[in-house]
Amino acid sequence: MTGAPLSSSGVSAEDVVAFLRAHPRFLAEHPELYRILAPPLRVHGDTLADHMAAMLRAERAHATAMAERADGVLAAGRAAAGLAARVQEAVLAMIGAANAAECVSCELPALLAIDAASLCIEADLPGARLLPPGAVASLLGPRAVVFRAGAADAPLLHGEAARLARYDALVRIPGEGPPALLALVARDRHALEPSQGTGALAFLGRAVAVALGR
Repeated sequence: MTGAPLSSSGVSAEDVVAFLRAHPRFLAEHPELYRILAPPLRVHGDTLADHMAAMLRAERAHATAMAERADGVLAAGRAAAGLAARVQEAVLAMIGAANAAECVSCELPALLAIDAASLCIEADLPGARLLPPGAVASLLGPRAVVFRAGAADAPLLHGEAARLARYDALVRIPGEGPPALLALVARDRHALEPSQGTGALAFLGRAVAVALGR
């Protein structure tokens, strides 16, 4: 064993060995280090065999975590692509609707594969949910779409569907007239995917505005 420094800090191999002898549980408490340690060329005795096993466990755990992360990314991508296609169907339904508010609450949930949808507006409109003045500006600010989880104001926006509102998306309905928004509810977070669904839902908001004659 050499006493040459292992780094510019002046720590030597003897220092590392002394530290590990003084702290025998150090590697057990930091299993992530096994992924960067070089294994011995030959295994001598149970102690080194245990360390080799620990290195294998660490590598397998890392591989499992990476696989789970990849599965999550793929699932989100599939959900986003599906959302864009579903929005196209919803837009076609809005264009042909005789009653925009009724179409939102009765047809959009099935078309978008979500649990509920409401048209919310700061004015009296049959079939729509009445919001207090300033609510749309407070909820959306300058944004066209806002995704949320477990919002406290779910009863105001979703009514009886509030119990389903684990995740929701608020979509601005642009144009002239009282401020308005779409309130969409889903129990599955992938049904309303923030990373890819913003543009599609903003387009849906514009389609609802056209259906309302705004």
